[in-house]
Amino acid sequence: MHEIDLHDLSDDADYAASLQQGSTSMTRSDSSKQSTSSDTEGAELVYLKDNVTIHPTQYASERISGRLKLIKQGSSLFMSWFPYKGHSSNAKISERDKNLYTIRAVAFTDIRSVRRHTPTLGWQYIIVVLSSGLAFPPLYFYNGGVREFLGTIKQHVSLVRSAEDANVFLVNDFQDPLQRTLSSLELPRAVAIASGQSQSDSTSVSPSSRDQEKTSESTFDGSFSSIHQNGRQRQKNNDPARDLSIQVLEKFSLVTRFARETTSQLFRENNDDFGITEKRNYNQSSHNYSHDTAADDVRIPADIPVVPDPLEVDKLTLVWGKPRQPPMGPEEWECFLDPEGRVLDEKALRKRIFYGGVEHPLRKEVWTLLLGYYRHDSTYAEREYMKTVKKTEYETIKRQWESISAEQAKRFTKFRERKGLIDKDVVRTDRSLSFYEGDDNLNVNVLRDILLTYSFYNFDLGYCQGMSDLLSPILFIMQDESEAFWCFVSLMERLGPNFNRDQNGMHSQLFALSKLVELLDSPLHNYFKQKDCLNYFFCFRWVLIQFKREFEYDDVLRLWEVLWTHYLSEHLHLYVCVAILKKYRSKIMGEQMDFDTLLKFINELSSQIELDPILRDAEALCIVAGENGAASIPPGTPPSLPIEDGSFLPYQDDDVL
Repeated sequence: MHEIDLHDLSDDADYAASLQQGSTSMTRSDSSKQSTSSDTEGAELVYLKDNVTIHPTQYASERISGRLKLIKQGSSLFMSWFPYKGHSSNAKISERDKNLYTIRAVAFTDIRSVRRHTPTLGWQYIIVVLSSGLAFPPLYFYNGGVREFLGTIKQHVSLVRSAEDANVFLVNDFQDPLQRTLSSLELPRAVAIASGQSQSDSTSVSPSSRDQEKTSESTFDGSFSSIHQNGRQRQKNNDPARDLSIQVLEKFSLVTRFARETTSQLFRENNDDFGITEKRNYNQSSHNYSHDTAADDVRIPADIPVVPDPLEVDKLTLVWGKPRQPPMGPEEWECFLDPEGRVLDEKALRKRIFYGGVEHPLRKEVWTLLLGYYRHDSTYAEREYMKTVKKTEYETIKRQWESISAEQAKRFTKFRERKGLIDKDVVRTDRSLSFYEGDDNLNVNVLRDILLTYSFYNFDLGYCQGMSDLLSPILFIMQDESEAFWCFVSLMERLGPNFNRDQNGMHSQLFALSKLVELLDSPLHNYFKQKDCLNYFFCFRWVLIQFKREFEYDDVLRLWEVLWTHYLSEHLHLYVCVAILKKYRSKIMGEQMDFDTLLKFINELSSQIELDPILRDAEALCIVAGENGAASIPPGTPPSLPIEDGSFLPYQDDDVL
């Protein structure tokens, strides 16, 4: 049998009906296109579907409905989606915001794949992925029509089912599907989990997988195996914190689907979905970047001209970026409180923390306010009472999983999978820190208990790799299980969309980052476009875990409290990304880094970046960008705070417990 037959759609019951439906769509469109004067001459409308909707945020009131079309012109097929005008029920979604999502006549020669989602509960949706790796936001079909859509495509272009995922359909794919397997990504554990094996089975690694893993380690020249924290380098051979979950996340930045349930499971789903592996063959890189090179001592090849920075950050910072201040101490902190403990001026407090942070002994008290665990207008007495109430509530939630017997666990697959993943991740998280180091460390057990409890508190989201990195500093500061849990809950209210399976959270942030770089440094943006790096996947880890791996541990604590103030912007972390990229733009452009070398270089910046200059640059860029910068960020982009308007749209998952 020919290989093309193995992956042909003609054996799919969905498509047996959809071929006829597609023909009906064409017949129906023949009459409609004759009366549509706006259609391009010679173009044939072969598919039209109304009420196809994009969800910019998780709130039902902010969804954007529009019309999806497939247009045939000559031998080419094009797809477009245009939002309806004036149909939004929320005034926050302006026509300008809607236009950010418009899809204008994209040729299927530029489309890599279409992924179909058919959840048991909720609406069907598709994700269209371009050859560049960029993905359009999910398109929800409120009234059905996904089969008809795919059936119509199949009539005009080559559309074959992926060998690795039955819900992924490859467009104009004529290569050997085996070239796109997870083996090219050297992630043996991810392969096992993605293949549906049990947690115990997934830990076994074949000799060939070990060889691939060695290849991966040599390829990246240690960038994944050597982490710096507290000024100490941790080598891969004796470092339990050589975190496979972070390795998955780093390599997952090649594919643009985002972590939920298990990042490794989704990684398998999107290996073909995003078509990066055949383009990113990880052989030994021809560029080696030394950690010994000072960050500011950048040597540029004389024969490669670098387009000047349109905004000279050094000069910009002198004008806009105010000098950093010393951390706020106890005496100054008391001046912000009335005798009963209420914050007198919340804005002034946020401004002060933004410019200097707080001294370490104050962090436990201040972080509870910054994260929203306690209200700024609460008194000492009210906070103590709430602490007691919340501790009881936490213990109640915790008992839900503690009471699961071994017999129950055998019949509770979701619980076993999440517990197994958490158990593996916590023993790799920040173990070089004295608070977590050593065997049988009680704090590691507390970290595990909090994450398990959160997976029951927010069962839809559950646990995703990367969450342990976000919780670890909070537990380190709070040193109280219940308070650390509720502060983590508050943080996940903002960052939870980073881990949603429908990718909206991370997609919107990387999209906004692309727009900000285009606004603030168009030559750098054009360079990324030339090098096929417009997906900004190399910034994936920065955004997902809020620079947790990029700075020294103490600097991470200070950076987070600055970001949590939301003083200049809820999205200051995106301006921090821009500031780092601009700092190294001459090296990136001068050495003509492609995606692979850029990813390697970015990962090797870990613990090499000085925080204060970056914060000053980010502040200056945020001020200069002004309203144009704010307009580049779609509404609801994380870490925007939840909107308390009762219009929350529950997450629609493919999996049902």
